[in-house]
Amino acid sequence: MSRIFQIRELPTIIAGPCSAESLEQMRSVVTDLSNDSRISMIRCGVWKPRTRPGGFEGMGELALQWIKELKETFGNRFLFCCEVARTEHIELCQKYGIDAVWLGSRTTVNPFLVGELAEALKGSGLSVMVKNPITPDIELWVGALERLQRVGIVDLAAVHRGFTTYNNFGYRNNPLWELPIELKRRMPDVPLICDPSHIGGRRDLVAQLSQTALDMHFDGLMIECHPQPDKAVTDSGQQVVPSELKTILDNLKVRQRSETAPGDLIRMRQQLDIIDAQILKLLSQRMNISKDIGVIKSRHNMPLFQPDRWDQVLRQQIAAGKELGLDENFVKEVTEKIHGESLRQQENS
Repeated sequence: MSRIFQIRELPTIIAGPCSAESLEQMRSVVTDLSNDSRISMIRCGVWKPRTRPGGFEGMGELALQWIKELKETFGNRFLFCCEVARTEHIELCQKYGIDAVWLGSRTTVNPFLVGELAEALKGSGLSVMVKNPITPDIELWVGALERLQRVGIVDLAAVHRGFTTYNNFGYRNNPLWELPIELKRRMPDVPLICDPSHIGGRRDLVAQLSQTALDMHFDGLMIECHPQPDKAVTDSGQQVVPSELKTILDNLKVRQRSETAPGDLIRMRQQLDIIDAQILKLLSQRMNISKDIGVIKSRHNMPLFQPDRWDQVLRQQIAAGKELGLDENFVKEVTEKIHGESLRQQENS
């Protein structure tokens, strides 16, 4: 079996609609994307797992018939991939000539289901991608890839689509970049693809997230693209039109993998950048709460600065810092800076 997913100098670009809605829709987007040689694979949802019943759940086998027709029309121009969640899905993908499949984030969290699908995929000739689990548990992600490797599937890739957390920091799914970085450290031979559409949940975030992924030496991108996103039956807010996708790809900078700094140092710097971004977002969230507190204090004619509360907070922070091995003076200085800015936010609220 020829390998689709390999680590190359140029990223693998996978694009296509969230859902295959009609033959006309699919023909339109595939025709537009065929003009861009950087795009090698078309993605589309054939079966759509929904959080709650009653929504659009995909066109099923009919969509596979459309894909077969498009494969015949466009020859070898594109490979096609879709999500599978049941063993019968795999049989139908083989029947209609699908090239690659992916296991979705809801599937990856279930080792029993992954095991069943791995057995069904054994000897199928299908290339396989594994999206990260919904929960930020790297062991489930690694375990799913290992189960597929154990049945002899060698053409594998991992897809980072973000995680569901208590605070997603403005994204649809929290990227938690440190987890795909750790996956790459553990499984360096498995190509790592980023799905910026599902991480961001908004089309205006796709370019920024794509560049971040390439700066971290991801091996590819999976971007949702629709001829009329606002009319899409699923994920309308995160899909881009083909012309916008071209602009995004035109502006991406692909860094050379060869770096002067050691690989461990590069990875650690990337982790620092991720943590710094999270600190800023948490500070922003804290200041927003401070503004709300300022409104309440003003309404009840309360002083902004309350010494007893400040003394309590400072003592708690210093004690917590000691437990974490942080210098007392450093914790005191940082806490004072944050408190001072909080008072300023309250005063201006």
